[in-house]
Amino acid sequence: MFNHGILERNSLLLVVGILIVVAIGGIVEIAPLFYLESTIEKVQGMRPYTPLELTGRTIYVREGCYLCHSQMIRPLRDEVERYGHYSLAAESMYDHPFQWGSKRTGPDLARVGAKYSDEWHRAHLADPRSVVPESVMPPYVFLANADINVDTIADALKAGSMVGMPYSDDMIANAKADLIAQATPDADGIDAFKKRYAKAEARDFDGDPKRVTEMDALIAYLQMLGTLVDFKTYQADAPENRR
Repeated sequence: MFNHGILERNSLLLVVGILIVVAIGGIVEIAPLFYLESTIEKVQGMRPYTPLELTGRTIYVREGCYLCHSQMIRPLRDEVERYGHYSLAAESMYDHPFQWGSKRTGPDLARVGAKYSDEWHRAHLADPRSVVPESVMPPYVFLANADINVDTIADALKAGSMVGMPYSDDMIANAKADLIAQATPDADGIDAFKKRYAKAEARDFDGDPKRVTEMDALIAYLQMLGTLVDFKTYQADAPENRR
C-alpha cells in the first residue's frame, strides 16, 4: 500500500502530486468541449425571444427582478410539486445572462407563463399587495407610462445574433414591426410575425391598445416563461433527447 507519509513529509512532492491530479481533472472536464458540438440537449419548441419579449426581459434584468425571483426549478420533489417540471438547460440557452438566481424572496418564475391573466399581472405590478397581501415587492406602476423606444430593437436582435441567438436577417429587418404587431394584434404584419415566432402570443398586454409600453413588454416576457416546451410529451430519457 502506498505510504502517504512520503507526500506529507515532502512539500515539493505534495505540490507535484496536487498539480498532476488537478491537470487530470481539468483535461477530463475541458477536452470534451473541443469535439462536442453542444453541451445542451436539443429540446423541441425552443425559439429565440420575440422583440417584445426580449425588451421585457431587458426590463426584468434592469429592475433587478432576478434578485428576488429565480428561474430554476431543481429536480427535487417539493420544487416540482410546487412549481412544475424541473428546469432544462435548453430553456436558458438564449439567455445572456441566465436568470437562475441565487435566492427566492418571491416564488420561482420559470413556469409563471399562462399561470395568471394579463389583468392579474397588471394589478400585481402596479400594486403587489392588492393581489398578494403578504408581498414585499415594490410597485412598478411606472412601467405603464413608459413607452418603448422601438427604433433600437433591431440593434438588440443584431447584438443577440452575435452571441448565438438564432435571429435571421428577416427577423432583424422586421424587428420593429414585429414588436408593434405583438402588442397591437390588429396591426398589419401579425400573420408574418406569428410565422417567424412559433407559439408567440399577440395581444394588448397592458390594457392600453393605443400605446406600446414597458408594461406590455414585461408581461409578454412573463407570460412566455415556461410555455415553449410541451412537458406532456417531453420525456427526458427518450432516445431522441439524448443527442
